[in-house]
Amino acid sequence: MDKLLIHGGRRLQGDVRISGAKNAALPILCAGLLVPGTLELSNVPQLQDVGTTLKLLERMGVKSTRDVAAGTVTLDGSSVTSTEAAYDLVKTMRASILVLGPLVARFGEARVSLPGGCAIGQRPVDQHIKGLQALGARIDIEHGYVIARASRLRGTKIVTDMVTVTGTENLMMAATLAEGETVIENAAREPEVVDLANALIALGARIRGAGTDRIVIEGVDALHGGAHRVMSDRIETGTFLCAVAAAGGDLRLTHCEPDTLDATLDKLREAGLRIECGPDWIRGTMDGRPKSVNVRTAPYPGFATDMQAQMMAVNCVADGTGVITETIFENRFMHVQEMRRLGAEIDTEGTTAVVRGKRGLSGAIVMATDLRASAGLVIAGLVADGDTLVDRVYHLDRGYDRMERKLAAVGASIERVRTVDDA
Repeated sequence: MDKLLIHGGRRLQGDVRISGAKNAALPILCAGLLVPGTLELSNVPQLQDVGTTLKLLERMGVKSTRDVAAGTVTLDGSSVTSTEAAYDLVKTMRASILVLGPLVARFGEARVSLPGGCAIGQRPVDQHIKGLQALGARIDIEHGYVIARASRLRGTKIVTDMVTVTGTENLMMAATLAEGETVIENAAREPEVVDLANALIALGARIRGAGTDRIVIEGVDALHGGAHRVMSDRIETGTFLCAVAAAGGDLRLTHCEPDTLDATLDKLREAGLRIECGPDWIRGTMDGRPKSVNVRTAPYPGFATDMQAQMMAVNCVADGTGVITETIFENRFMHVQEMRRLGAEIDTEGTTAVVRGKRGLSGAIVMATDLRASAGLVIAGLVADGDTLVDRVYHLDRGYDRMERKLAAVGASIERVRTVDDA
């Protein structure tokens, strides 16, 4: 099993190219099931989850061609042979549930295993099921599978009980082929939802309101082939900004989208990071020690839960005490115990963590518990004295495109290793 070995204490200096967004690429890949033709994607990141999604689609009969170096993927959904998403692939990646809507919309049936992924909370799929039932699908849960059937979905008004990104995406994809108009109220407003809508529009879908809490979809009889460029990853962008805020230095992030990061940029400015922005770049400069900040996670445009662990790492070495409140996932403080192993002073009670910043951390062996926790531990390792060994970095590989290479290129002492016990 791969691990990351980090020797802390080095400032970061240079340019980092931001990759395509994991949370946009995965639903857009699943949208390939809607198309009896080709979907050409560019700016697709090199991620384990992308590979898993392609395997899932290929098992259903979708043909794919991928140029990893160029970041392109071409999907051909003209010969889908199966409408089942089996447990062995779905168990590793929650985003697999996103094949449910496209399958039942185009083929009238789907059999999709209940999903797995990072163990950060319950993340139920009840809103997906409720929405598909409103569209006219018959839903059964049998032996750990969601089984959906419909001769053709019918447009309707859907009001979700909670803001759900994947739920909004699944229902929006399903509604593209439904008869009549569908209105999704209380829709997620995340930029990745907008990117999926733009991809679907390029394929012939009729969608308006994406990026607001009310999305209107006018169903069409069929979609057609098309092309789309995946948006840049705002979470990767924020992660590298947190890294330079904690470790110090001067980073210029290119091929990014600053207007998707308002809440993150506001908190980092409050922490003392000097930030300059252009149309597709952000420069972050930190010469001294950061200042502690209070953070409360919230659906977009609030502070993203996917940035919570990284900001906690900044607070660990900041001047003062910061309070972090997690409102999205109930189990998203599992990285706290590992940060304590590095010497961090963190107290938790329920959904609140109080972080008392200190001047230095001490390197240790730590274990990643989920994707974003991995990134937080890497940032903490960058500033810790001595060596930090981050175990279970397969979590990191699910959502970050060659993070250690990018960090090494801007001055970090970090390398991927295979330890003796893995032989």
